[in-house]
Amino acid sequence: MENVLESIGVTKNYAGKAAVDNVSLKLETGLVYAMLGPNGSGKTTWMKMVAGLVKPGKGEILYKGKAIGKESKKEIAYMSTEPYFYSWMTVADVGRYYQDFFEDFSMEKYHQMLKRMELTEELKTKKLSTGMMAKLKIAVTMARNAKLYLLDEPLNGIDLLARDEIMKSILEVIDPDVTLVISSHLVDELERVADAAIFMKEGKMVRQCMVEELRSSEKKSVVDLYREIYGHGGEELC
Repeated sequence: MENVLESIGVTKNYAGKAAVDNVSLKLETGLVYAMLGPNGSGKTTWMKMVAGLVKPGKGEILYKGKAIGKESKKEIAYMSTEPYFYSWMTVADVGRYYQDFFEDFSMEKYHQMLKRMELTEELKTKKLSTGMMAKLKIAVTMARNAKLYLLDEPLNGIDLLARDEIMKSILEVIDPDVTLVISSHLVDELERVADAAIFMKEGKMVRQCMVEELRSSEKKSVVDLYREIYGHGGEELC
């Protein structure tokens, strides 16, 4: 498979501390990656650099062999953990807002995702629950016809029974040549859908592996490896 993205010695400091520390990794076309690690491990900062929202202090990130910039932003869809809609917006307004900003945004796809997420267009964003807001962010992000999707903690606030259906909706809406990176501390949910796992700890990438190879060659699950790397300090696994 081809590499869609390469992170080469990427470092980003905030107030003298490395949020991302010398991270080198490659993403292959058409795979689903679980980016794992506790809060503060560097997942969000790395994603923001790939999305072109933050510049690395050192190193470089290449998308299809070229530096992250205006052109890469047209094909990379990023969903942040923070709510980013104006309080006056309805769900319909959010769709029109994205349609104005992104050439690859599909209103038809957006409506399909809203139906899957059980959201209606007249709902006011300021009145949405945490779970409903999470569903809206997923719907509007996945309505883009991007080549690389970065979803930062998409399942936060979503109840246990709805998670499987939402993950199913995300996977069904993407094409086979699309690459998907999902960060989360909900390891069980991601293990069921991920082709590969990336483990982040204190800003560093400490392990990258293919899920099936981990199971066959090391006789371990992703959850097993998570426990080995992060110990039994109370990290939430489900």
